[in-house]
Amino acid sequence: MRNPHCSKHCKHHPYLIILAMTLVQIGAVQAQDYAAVNAAMKKLIPTASEMAIAETPIDGLLEVTVSGDIFYVDDKGEYLLQGKLFDLDKREDLTEKARSKVRQQILTTVNTDDQIVFAADHTEHDITVFTDIDCGYCRKLHSEIEQYNELGIAVHYMMYPRAGIPSESYDKAVTVWCSDDQQAALTSAKLGAAMPLKQCDNPVKEQFEMGRKMGMSGTPAIVTEGGFLIPGYMPPGALKQRLDELSAAQ
Repeated sequence: MRNPHCSKHCKHHPYLIILAMTLVQIGAVQAQDYAAVNAAMKKLIPTASEMAIAETPIDGLLEVTVSGDIFYVDDKGEYLLQGKLFDLDKREDLTEKARSKVRQQILTTVNTDDQIVFAADHTEHDITVFTDIDCGYCRKLHSEIEQYNELGIAVHYMMYPRAGIPSESYDKAVTVWCSDDQQAALTSAKLGAAMPLKQCDNPVKEQFEMGRKMGMSGTPAIVTEGGFLIPGYMPPGALKQRLDELSAAQ
């Protein structure tokens, strides 16, 4: 995850709130007792069954998670902001920190049997990689899978066909999943080999939807054990260094 930074105007504010319009649905957490905020959010999102409300470092501003989507609402339930909240003194993305907890919670529900795993002999880090068969940087990452493993990084693949469902990418992902040797099939598919289409019970659609709930916008998308999102390809050595840093910071 890249360190947050801001423009020259940031120094005039103790915290910077950047408004964004994209809704992200990630998961559900336990609701708390903030009556005015609860009522306002339920009026805004009637389908919301659960929400979590927590304080932020800004007096009167609350962090509200509704079905995994993070909002910032005043404690009277009158105003809402959506975007990223940064602590400039600590250079910390507080929104990403909150989202990482939800991603981590979601990943605890995933069975390893529903992943294609390239394990390391001596594992120091486990990462979950949402991948697309045809994505160029996904292929580059996979071409170096042995180097990641040699550095103690175990790669747990989950499918995220960027073209959506249905699509050719989705069909390729299902074919890989339904192959007798999933690892070999994934490697062949990423090398561009033509493979007869296969069908079986598979988790590809579920994984695609899970990726969307976790805020994926592209592939490869690397999620650490702590739930932090590292978007895009990162060379083996650089990724190992980043994972070490994140582990030390926890």
